[in-house]
Amino acid sequence: MIKLQKATLHDIPAMQALVEDAIKSGIILYRSDDEVATNIRSYTLAFKEQKLIGYVALHIHSPTLAEIRSLIVDEKARGLGVGKQLVEFCKDEAKALGVKEILVLTYIADFFKKLGFLEIAKDEIPDHKIWADCIKCIHFPICNEISLIYRV
Repeated sequence: MIKLQKATLHDIPAMQALVEDAIKSGIILYRSDDEVATNIRSYTLAFKEQKLIGYVALHIHSPTLAEIRSLIVDEKARGLGVGKQLVEFCKDEAKALGVKEILVLTYIADFFKKLGFLEIAKDEIPDHKIWADCIKCIHFPICNEISLIYRV
């Protein structure tokens, strides 16, 4: 059984260990312990038998726009529906907060399309504050991530 719960500051070392390979390969943007701590309330963790197997962040950009960030599922736990559970949790959380749209920038667009996200051109991204993170990426300025939006 998969258990979802909000992250605490004590979870940061396990979170950083889980995402390490994805950061090295450039799939996920590096975030320092301090940056994760500052945004700890945005993270939701997935556990199986008390072991961290995945997490996601719902980052609020404005009263109407949130972004799903840092979705990661342990390779051994893929195919169990963990990613879907985490994204659905984010969608519910966004709705409860009153957010109107959820943005995601991803290399796995088909996964998000199955969950109701629609592909959009990067120049249609609703809030340009998002691009501030892009300069930290190893792929910047040549980005082949796909942008998608979910209307809550």
